[in-house]
Amino acid sequence: MSDQLTEKYNVPAPRYTSYPTMPYWDTDKFAMPAWINSVKWAFAECNDADGISLYIHLPFCEDLCTYCGCNTRITKNHGVEVPYINALLKEWKMYCKIMEGIPVIREIHLGGGTPTFFSAKNLELLISGLLENSKIHAKAEFSFEGHPANTTAEHLEALYRLGFRRLSLGIQDFDPKVQLIINRKQTFEQVQAVTYEARRIGYTSINYDLIYGLPLQTLEGLIKTMNLVAGLKPDRIAFYSYAHVPWLKPGQRKFTQLDLPEPHVKNKLHEHGRSLLKGYGYLEIGMDNFALPGDKLLIAQAQGKLHRNFMGYTNQNTQLLIGLGVSSISDACYAYAQNLKTVEDYLKVVNEGELPVFKGHVLTGEDLIIRKHILNIMCREATAWNHHTEPCPAIFEAIDRLQPLADDGLIELNSWGLKVTEKGKPFLRNICMALDQRLWADKPNTQLFSMAV
Repeated sequence: MSDQLTEKYNVPAPRYTSYPTMPYWDTDKFAMPAWINSVKWAFAECNDADGISLYIHLPFCEDLCTYCGCNTRITKNHGVEVPYINALLKEWKMYCKIMEGIPVIREIHLGGGTPTFFSAKNLELLISGLLENSKIHAKAEFSFEGHPANTTAEHLEALYRLGFRRLSLGIQDFDPKVQLIINRKQTFEQVQAVTYEARRIGYTSINYDLIYGLPLQTLEGLIKTMNLVAGLKPDRIAFYSYAHVPWLKPGQRKFTQLDLPEPHVKNKLHEHGRSLLKGYGYLEIGMDNFALPGDKLLIAQAQGKLHRNFMGYTNQNTQLLIGLGVSSISDACYAYAQNLKTVEDYLKVVNEGELPVFKGHVLTGEDLIIRKHILNIMCREATAWNHHTEPCPAIFEAIDRLQPLADDGLIELNSWGLKVTEKGKPFLRNICMALDQRLWADKPNTQLFSMAV
């Protein structure tokens, strides 16, 4: 992409794992009965055929990675593990009671924090408890995130026995200077050892997370990292932009804007990284994701079945995603809900026998239409609208906002839809933003989102 386009479109923009995005949820109109009813409806519509998805947030880390934008709790006290797992299982039982049926589990993803902060024994306790009164879908896929420095053979073996076949490792960058300033330390040898052990045990999909735009990151360092990664040949690679949001994550104040690559340098990091990945044989998936030929995400993309939700891209499109744990977000198709954000509040409410939801949003008819088009753009790089069968005035307004992107060659636009061009692929967030009616109706006075490029 040209530096001129980068400068023009490098504006704060959502990542669109949902629509409406969280800052635009109508939280004042949200009520627990509406959320419970949405869970019941979604469960009734999808459980028997498609099953449901579970995201479990495990927030604990022994050290703070200063680049991280996740909800974490830093502690070296592993006595927190069992009380937290007990609360997760209590929350799950509340949802099982609401669903009034035996849940069919299609997806489980353990995210963090650092899921491998928990001992293998305690992770087995958690998963066994979740599956105790559930069925496992014939096409189920279970995955977890691991820190290369503390993921052990015991972790890998225990989770494999429970059905996990996908592992995601946070690499970010192997450059020692970058690792020092972001406080994310793992050696190539550790990553190699975990990768080899996972493959020996039988894991069929390994993902590495890599970030561009980190403090002190250089093109030379990124190339070295990419070459090391290519030698291990993970099945998938997430190569995404560092989100500098120090007003939300104080840990990022360890460094300043002066430590970050200039926009034109970050652009080169992105473009060169994409080029290297393609040279290694990886194919691009939606935004920020790459995989080797034959990967399930690539197959889903080719078949028009790729999906995106709060867990990112997935080839499993379930109508009900239940998020368990502190700050987790749930999607019941017709409504979203988020859990309390501190461990103490979460534990207190769950142990009192209440769902720990503290805010949410019930989607309107217009929300559902716009969400469909944004999902199409993020997953299929094209969308089509019909003003007769789904009248939506917001689409007419969006067409006017999309025209400048068409003029710049980022999309092919006509009266019935749009298609993203090769030139436009790095700007998916900007394209979706043109359809974001809630954002345009209430433009923020302060920066809510990370930069688009």
